[in-house]
Amino acid sequence: MGPLRGVKVVELAGIGPAPFGCMLLAELGADVLRVERPGGGLAMGPPEYELVNRGRRSVALDLKKPEAVDAVLQLVAGADVLVEGFRPGVAERLGLGPEDCWAVNQQLVYGRMTGWGQDGPLAQSAGHDIDYLALSGALHAIGRAGGPPQVPANLLGDFAGGSLYLVIGVLAALTEARTSGQGQVVDAAIVDGSAHLTTMLLGALASGTWKQERGTNILDTGAPFYDVYETSDGKHLGVGAIEPKFYDELIKLVGITPPDRYDVTTWPELREQLAVAFARKTQAEWTEIFDGTDACVAPVLELAGEHPHLEARKVFVDHHGVRQAAPAPRFSRTPTSLGEPPARPGQHTRDALTEWGVTAVDDLLRSGAAVQN
Repeated sequence: MGPLRGVKVVELAGIGPAPFGCMLLAELGADVLRVERPGGGLAMGPPEYELVNRGRRSVALDLKKPEAVDAVLQLVAGADVLVEGFRPGVAERLGLGPEDCWAVNQQLVYGRMTGWGQDGPLAQSAGHDIDYLALSGALHAIGRAGGPPQVPANLLGDFAGGSLYLVIGVLAALTEARTSGQGQVVDAAIVDGSAHLTTMLLGALASGTWKQERGTNILDTGAPFYDVYETSDGKHLGVGAIEPKFYDELIKLVGITPPDRYDVTTWPELREQLAVAFARKTQAEWTEIFDGTDACVAPVLELAGEHPHLEARKVFVDHHGVRQAAPAPRFSRTPTSLGEPPARPGQHTRDALTEWGVTAVDDLLRSGAAVQN
């Protein structure tokens, strides 16, 4: 029942940011049909645990066969959006490039998800999240003073700089297509999105309030009141008491007599005082002390961890036996939902192709152009 109810999306299956973007579209209410190769592709584990594939049905088509390509074009004829994550030129060689699709549906929004983009010297080069972050400068900014850049898993590049920008672009182009009657290509590149995410830092750099040296700025662990501290049980707390009133609350509850926070030469002393103080109690004890205050301190929880606030908002849910994050954001009238669990490749081939209006499905199955799992 999400706000995209009625929108139909064809997903040419890939890995990483494109599937996550299509997961978001499905949770927002779109009917997303995942077109996979027979047998599926690369995976992090068994199909039922590939959570980025949740919420949509799967059909298996062998796109090396012309009749399978024709089946995809039949899907496209009734769709609003197509999403692909191939290297530039691959979709065209398959006969499923933008011009091929617009020949059957001129209003189609064609979403392209890559690391380097559709053009430029690196467009045909392989890469992964860490490479795009490296070139965009985002990776340079993450880490402690005197140390190397630190890798933020693949969350910042693939999913923030990639998937989210893909979805924003698709939704914007979809809105415009409903006015103009014309589709267009959305060129979502992780290197572009990752660079765009550094906008605030670039402004601060230009003004002189941010330094290139990582770990020396107010938001990159340079400031002792914006950092992570270990507790007596080997766990950690995230401290973000930037504003003076929040900082004062922090100091009161920690119980230290600090030096002048505005004198950066005293920051090592302040950091040491905080570290010694936090090491005296367990994470749970500190969590209770800071609960309900404005000191801006939170326990660092494990993945899918438990906390009263998370439980109250149902941030994590058990869905078909797997604990996972609930859809976000939330809507007051058109609530989102998780929908179906991750499908096996080709689990819905016969029914979904038939429902979407593809002709001669039985012939496709007999020829091997389509496979029912």
